[in-house]
This record gives sequence, structure tokens and C-alpha cells, in this order.
Amino acid sequence: MAGAQEFDTANFAHARRNFTILDEAGTPEERAAFERLFKSKSGAGKWQEAQAFLERHPASWFLAQVHEIAAKAAIDEGDFARAVEHGRMSLRIVPENPLLLAPLANVQLQQGLLDEAMRNARAALECLDRFGAPAAMDEKEWDKVADQLRASAYFVLGRAAATAGLALSDRRRGVLLFEAESALLKARDLNPEDAQTHFVLGLVAQARAQPEEAVVHFYRCWRIRSPVQEKALAQLKQLHGASPFASTTWDKYLERLSAQAPFKKGTSKDKLTPKPAGEYAGTDACRDCHSDVHAAWAQTGMARMFRQYRPENVLGDFEKNNNYADDGGFEFARMIKNNGRHFFEMRQSEGPWKRYPVDFTIGSKWQQAYATRLPSGAIHVFPIQYSAVHGRWLNFWKIIDPPGSERTDILAFHKLGTATAYQSNCTPCHTSQLRQARLGEWAPEKIVFREGGVNCEMCHGPSAQHVDAMRSGRAYAKGPLDPPISFRRISHKDFVAICAQCHMQSALREQGPNGELNYSPHAPFFSRHTSRPYTEFSRKAFYKDGRFRETTFIVEAFLRSDCYRKGQAHCGYCHNPHPADAASNPKSLKFPDNPDRMCLQCHASYATDIASHTRHPADSEASRCVSCHMPRIMNSVLFQARSHQIGEIPDAEMTARFGPQESPNGCLECHSTRDAAWMREQLTAWTHAREGSRTLE
Repeated sequence: MAGAQEFDTANFAHARRNFTILDEAGTPEERAAFERLFKSKSGAGKWQEAQAFLERHPASWFLAQVHEIAAKAAIDEGDFARAVEHGRMSLRIVPENPLLLAPLANVQLQQGLLDEAMRNARAALECLDRFGAPAAMDEKEWDKVADQLRASAYFVLGRAAATAGLALSDRRRGVLLFEAESALLKARDLNPEDAQTHFVLGLVAQARAQPEEAVVHFYRCWRIRSPVQEKALAQLKQLHGASPFASTTWDKYLERLSAQAPFKKGTSKDKLTPKPAGEYAGTDACRDCHSDVHAAWAQTGMARMFRQYRPENVLGDFEKNNNYADDGGFEFARMIKNNGRHFFEMRQSEGPWKRYPVDFTIGSKWQQAYATRLPSGAIHVFPIQYSAVHGRWLNFWKIIDPPGSERTDILAFHKLGTATAYQSNCTPCHTSQLRQARLGEWAPEKIVFREGGVNCEMCHGPSAQHVDAMRSGRAYAKGPLDPPISFRRISHKDFVAICAQCHMQSALREQGPNGELNYSPHAPFFSRHTSRPYTEFSRKAFYKDGRFRETTFIVEAFLRSDCYRKGQAHCGYCHNPHPADAASNPKSLKFPDNPDRMCLQCHASYATDIASHTRHPADSEASRCVSCHMPRIMNSVLFQARSHQIGEIPDAEMTARFGPQESPNGCLECHSTRDAAWMREQLTAWTHAREGSRTLE
């Protein structure tokens, strides 16, 4: 059975790895229980198996999936209250699940939970745009399912807006009814056979004093066998009696409507020819005018992400502690220096050693990997890396990969296969302007790049036109997304999308028409990659409470935060990609000496009396914003980085369920001798005190 998708590696749409989450089960009993649940056919059977599973395995890796199954089984059984309960729990762990979000939104709509229904419907639409097909479906099947889910989500938005609008009599009534019609028309376009959509469109048209349109909608509804068919007929008869055609016979009236109401799915539109992104000038061209910024960038990790070998750039110990052995002392690798040149000696599976030159260094701050180039042009990364944080050599992949990962097998390195190929796994994020040299020939040696590291134009876009214009003194019109991009002028979504080119682990990369792999030939130059569903990655990438454990998912974590979703924050609020102090500020923080300032840019009201908010002394570490809202729970290169799922309040319930190892939080990081019960008491007291002060105000 294939292992789950690895992380810290590129995902190409044409070469998705098979996966299963069953291997992540804690015990054989848990695995067997999940298989029984998954294979159960009837709604009642699934409900019973789900309840049994939750009772026996309350801290399972599979809770999100089990609660999802329970929610859908409850929907099938008509138990909407329990469907909402289980749906909420599943989405609490994995919020990005359109297969649950859309049906749950429909149930919440029927339960009168309009606000929650609309939130989930919008989230479903967002996820359908962000995520690719699940591995279990082919693209054509997924396209059909995705259209059904979109239609369902738009129906919820339309019906909820109509319900709210019809209950009003002021100006907002017209606004909400217009929003309702817009959403319902999208639902109709996607699923013209849904009678409910036509019926509600008829009601909205009536409310907007558009009887002719209402008649057409009700007629379309009446032609579809459904529970609202008779209601549509009643509306038609009522409108017929009040219309200018009341004097015509009923049959003539229907005949006229039949000619007036044909409808086909979707509408064809002329495709616009995409605007070319432009030509690339190269990093050196930027230095002439932007020397200070260029010099600062050259000292960052992005510029030094992947460099041609130079002895002075090597961080690793190739002279003293320069071997790698297992716990029994069996040597797998030797890192040596000979006549000033650095080499790796790797043991082959048959026994002999083979020497490879170090031709490239990867990384420059906390950890460094090394690569060698073969005569074919293929570049392969050695499985042993050097941790500057810990001052030793290690098999990094064995630490982070799921069991059975091919690249963890040091003795297999001599095969020089896909698992160790730099071009296949690392280049999209470690090199600039990457492309397949020959279309149709997918081989590492056929993948080429313009520059190593992340150059200026990976973020600012192809700038040859700009360089020519500046050198010739010729002015030209430039929009916010025209290269070179000025990040002050673009939206927070575009800002994050540019950073996500490298910092979004789940991105599914597809080659462009000319073989482009990490840029687009069309404007805008950056690609908005669809993502692989999170449930298809190794569980080692997540905590059991659903939060991301690895910094390779830093953008995915940030996209969950209220700072991004509600506050329109972007990466540049806290980070400067080319700071003047890169050597002393390796995290590129915007305000490294005053981290609270990054939060107080938006939350200025807390600045005057921060202790009343934090309940800790103002000058203590516990009063730093990041201590509670960005705890150090994400694994970086063998050190703990801060979570970017910003804005969370420590969750005592999740910690009680999964334990602090699988649901860590800021409170127990400091109060390590306390437990989740104490934490719950403290948080409850704080909540009551805050609510009491609001009442007094």
C-alpha cells in the first residue's frame, strides 16, 4: 500500500503520488474500525459504525473523516441537528473540505442557521477554486461533482439572502434581493434541473415587482418533477389570473411560456487572448538603479537558496565530525575535503564507496544541503544534510518523511533516481524561471532554470520592458500588476499569492505552454496554483487537532487566519523580503526589535494597556502578542517556528482531547506543569470577567 504524499518536495500535477491515510492508524483495531465504517453501505449502518468509532477512538487521526461520515449519514437519516454537530467538529479539524461544506450549508439553511450557512457556502466556493481533484476521482468526474457543489453553495447564498431580504421593508431589502438573484442565477447556470432554484428565483422576481420574469421561473420549476412542482403550478395560476393574458386560455398561456422559457446550461463567452507577461531581464539588470535593495537581497536566504559551489559558502563540517553512521556505528556517508575541494563519499548497497563532488550548496542559514551534477546535466541532492542549529550531520528526510519514503534510504542514493533529483523535487522553490527544455520529455536533465535562488523577477515579474524604458528615459503606463510590481499597490490576495509560489507546500504545479514550471508566460506572471487536498499528505505534517506542524505549509496556515480572511493582512505586514540587516535578521522581520508593533499596526487599541488584554505583566514574554496567538509549534529546519494560523485563542478542549503533544498551545508552553483542565478554568474566568466588564460599560 503506497505511503501518503511527502512534504518538503514539489508536487507536479502530472506526477501525483498515490497515498493512503490508513497506514497512519494508531493501532490495528483503529484501522479495522475505520475500514468497517468506510465500507458500510447504509446511512443507519454508517451512523452506528461512526458512533462506535468515536466512542472507542476519541483521539484518532481519523476524527475529521469520521465526523464527516457521521454528518452525511445523519443527513441521509434526516437528523439535521446531529448532522450540524458532527459537521462542525469535522470542519474544526479540517476546514477546507468542500465535499462537506456545501451539504452542511444546505442543512444549516434548513435549520434556520443563515449566517453559518452562508459562511460555509462561501468557504465551499473558495475551496472549490483553491483545491484540485481528490486522488480518488479523475478530472472529468471531479469537474461534475465540483459544479454540483458550486450550484449547491450558490443556492444557499441565494436562498439565505432572499429569506433575509423578504423579512425586511427598508432599503436593505432591495440590496439583499439583488444579491439573492445574482447567486441563484449562478446556481441555475450550473444546475438547470434543480427545481428549488427556479422556484426561489420566481419568489425573488415577484418580490422585486418583475412578474414576467417570475412567470418564466415558475414555469421552468413546474416542468421538473419535484416536491415544489405543485407550488410552482399554484404560483403560475395566480400570476395568470393577474396578468395581461388573463383573457387567454390556460393552454394558450402555457404555450406562450413554453416558447419563452427554453434554457440551456451555461453561456458561451468569447475567450480573451491573455496578455503576455513580458521578457525577463535578469537580476544584474536591477542592480544599476536599485543598488541598495540589490545588495540587501544578495544577503538573504532567497538569494543564497541555491548556489554554484564555492568553498567559502560551505557550512558543513567536512574535516572533523564528518561522517554519518547509524546507532550501531555502521557508516553510510563520509564528507571530506581534498585539496581544498569538498566531496561526499556514499556507500553503495552492494558495499563499495563512491565519491561525488559537491557542485552546489542549498541553503545558507540554519541548515545546508549539497548536490552533485552528473554528466547528463541531472542534479542530485545528497540525503545527508548539515544542521547549523545542532552542529551535526543528519538524514533530514528520515526525520520528516512518512515511513517507507524512498529518499530516506541512504544506501539507495547510487541509483540516482527521481527521489534524489533536484530538478524534480526542489527547483520550483529554489531556482528562478524554471522550465522544461523539451516539451514532452519529462526528465530531470531536461529541466533548466535561468538563475539559482529566488531572484528579483520571481517576485516582481519580468522587467525587460521596464529596464529598457528606464535606460532610454521613456515613460510608459503601468498598472499595479504590471511588472515590476510595486507591492504597495496590489491586493493582499495578490501579495500572498506571489509569496505562495514557494511557500505553499500543497501547490499542484502544471507546466505552461512553453514548458514553464514556476512562472507564467501570461499576465500576471505568477501562477495561482490549485492545491492538493490536505488529507492526502502525511499525518506528520499536521497535529491531530488539524493545525499545520511544518513550516512548508506556512501559507496554508496563514490563509486560515482572521488577519488574512477578515483583516486583509499579507506577508509584508510582518516581513521585509530584503532587509538591510539580513545577517542579524534571518527571519526578515519588519520590526525585529519590537515584534508587538507588527500586530499593533492593526490592533492599536491594545497598545495603551496591553496587560488588561493579556492578563500578564506588560513587560513579560507572556504579554507579547505572538506568545498566545503565534506559539512556536511549527517545525522548521530542526527548530520550532511560530504558527502562522494567527489569531487563535488557546483551545483547552482540543488539548484535553489530544494531549499537549498533538494539540500544543501558548498557555501550556509557559505553564508546563499545568494541564488542560487548569487552562480551561483560567480561560473561562477570563471570558466571564471580560463579559462582565462589557455589561458594566
